Amino acid sequence: MTSNVSQFNPASPRPKVIIFTCILHLAVLLVFLPHTFSWAALGVAVFLHWITIGLGISFGFHRLATHRSLQTPKWLEYFLILCGTLALQGGVLGWVGYHRAHHLYSDQEKDPHNSTQGFWWSHISWLMHSVPMRTELPRLTKDIADDPFYRFCHRYYIELQVALGVILYFIGGWSFVIWGIFVRLFVGLHSTMFVNSACHMIGYRSHDSKDRSTNCWWVAFLTFGEGWHNNHHAFQYSARHGLQWWEIDVTWMTIRLLQFLGLATNVKVVQK
Repeated sequence: MTSNVSQFNPASPRPKVIIFTCILHLAVLLVFLPHTFSWAALGVAVFLHWITIGLGISFGFHRLATHRSLQTPKWLEYFLILCGTLALQGGVLGWVGYHRAHHLYSDQEKDPHNSTQGFWWSHISWLMHSVPMRTELPRLTKDIADDPFYRFCHRYYIELQVALGVILYFIGGWSFVIWGIFVRLFVGLHSTMFVNSACHMIGYRSHDSKDRSTNCWWVAFLTFGEGWHNNHHAFQYSARHGLQWWEIDVTWMTIRLLQFLGLATNVKVVQK
């Protein structure tokens, strides 16, 4: 099903986000300049992808902050939120609020990235528009909105990214910046957005979740387990998304390790 975004979601453009998105995609082309590649720079990009998307977005922003699928010591929670902030996918309050709205209105008109409006909208175009339900975000994030650390990360996520870029420059020069910032952000952004788009369009369905969510193995690979999206929509409370033995969920493995170490408690899972 396809539809005109302006019919169902009369959202106004967000010029700053559009400009940033264009700059990021152009900056990735710097990899084609001479002497920008090194195995060390690639290693930094892969490591930071795991830190920011695996520990930050999948674990911190999603399973911990958004769904409260488990509890961790406050210092560890703040570390994970900082990791997610470095993914540069907007402020944490907005990320959490939009995702909670997605579950409330999944694939309906008020879903911020409603997949019935097409791949482009659900993948990235929704980010570049001020969707009407944005006014509901304060109501959806009341539990974290007054936390000083969350507010700090929400306010200074751009400055923190710049600081990381400066550190990478002094460690490894421009190759570390190009791969550790621009390439890593590009891959991380689209990996996460595939959960909103591809995981509502292709893949298989294990559960009747009353929406279009699917399980997609290659999205799970890119996002450390988030691609088992139909499982997640069926059991939103669960800290484990890969429910079958072949559904590899690296974030769940991390949670299990922390549980063994006593750093993850009240872990919610599907009772089989």
